[in-house]
Amino acid sequence: MCKKEILIIGGSAAGITAAITARRYYSDARITIIRKEKEVLIPCGIPYIFGTLGSAEEDIIADTVLSKNNIELIIDEVISINKGNRIVKTADGKTLKYDKMILATGSSPSIPPIPGSDIENVFPIKKEINYIKKILSRVNVSKNVLIIGGGFIGLEFADELNKKKNLNVTVIELLPYCLLLACDDEFCKKVEKALIDRGINLLTERKSKAILGDKKVEAVELENGQRINADLVILCTGIHPNINLALNAGLMVDRRKGIVVNDFMMTSDNNIFAAGDCTQKRCYLSGAPIVMGLASIGSTQARIAGANLFGVRRRMECAVGIFSTRFGELAVGSAGLTQRAAEGNNIDVIISQAIAPDKHPGYLPETCETGVKLIFERDTGLLIGGQVYGGASVGELINFIGSLIQTKKRADEICTFQIGTHPLLTASPMAYQIINASQVALTDLRKVRL
Repeated sequence: MCKKEILIIGGSAAGITAAITARRYYSDARITIIRKEKEVLIPCGIPYIFGTLGSAEEDIIADTVLSKNNIELIIDEVISINKGNRIVKTADGKTLKYDKMILATGSSPSIPPIPGSDIENVFPIKKEINYIKKILSRVNVSKNVLIIGGGFIGLEFADELNKKKNLNVTVIELLPYCLLLACDDEFCKKVEKALIDRGINLLTERKSKAILGDKKVEAVELENGQRINADLVILCTGIHPNINLALNAGLMVDRRKGIVVNDFMMTSDNNIFAAGDCTQKRCYLSGAPIVMGLASIGSTQARIAGANLFGVRRRMECAVGIFSTRFGELAVGSAGLTQRAAEGNNIDVIISQAIAPDKHPGYLPETCETGVKLIFERDTGLLIGGQVYGGASVGELINFIGSLIQTKKRADEICTFQIGTHPLLTASPMAYQIINASQVALTDLRKVRL
């Protein structure tokens, strides 16, 4: 009896997770990953190569996880897919057959239409180890680094680069605040203050007009005429899904948002699944197609795709979008809709907040003020968004909020959630921020209904 042939194209977070999941469900299958890169970086760790880690080698996903799970790895590039015959062809001339395939082709950086973006020492962030090493070598001989884009990645790069001595770091952001697509104004202001206090130059509500230089970057000119000296520019202006392979194979694709998949991560071909940045996501509230490049979502999709190859076992929820990051002592997190986004979509909301120490009593060493903001739909009481600031606990608090959004919890239900607390690990049970903020919202909701 022939073994089932599972082929996975792409070997980063989604591809590896899909392969390991498939192995758990299909122990007798032959599972093969094809990827272009000899070594793969941990995508979310890339900014930290430039400061905390210090080298690209410290951010590599070890291939031993594949060999331990009896997963074959081929370093090559798939150049075409023949759906009818279930074969792929590679750049090295190989022809490989498959019974089921998972596309995990990822994303590439979006390059803004700024004149001069193609000159020397201007770098979008590609997830390639030699490319990242090249940027690092240029950073080490630079004095003025300018980052275009004040989202999570841009600010993480700025904070890490700022750790290098004698390096002047500037961020240019088009919107009124950095992180504004993920956080509301008051959270953005906290982040900006933390970065400015750490010596980073922030220029918001500024649009880059041109990158200047004779062959090599020398400055960036803004639309207001201001010129900022720079001998290295990093572009952190978003991503676009890698869809060409799927498009050329005749799969259903949204050219801007990615490969179209159903709730089981199946593409328009029953034998081909897809996961990760290359796929189209759906907004958890409206169901509308969206772009969302998060390794956490990609890994969830990959677990679903890997499990469903030869029989439906799991279903994908719409993308909530859960973010968190940290700058020095300040961590921030966001899940679901911001107040700004909700009101911009004409959703009537109730906002509630609660602030308390992250330990109890508050005089314990390393105690940090932690604030929670929750956004509820007024008509239903459903939690549709939340944000957190504070210390190390922020990461798991925002995950908790994200799970409450995903499972469609109302304020009255959250108020009676059972939680575990400990003086050294959490806020007091009397002051637990998520519960207390929900109680405040419930009071307001009752007022509305009277």
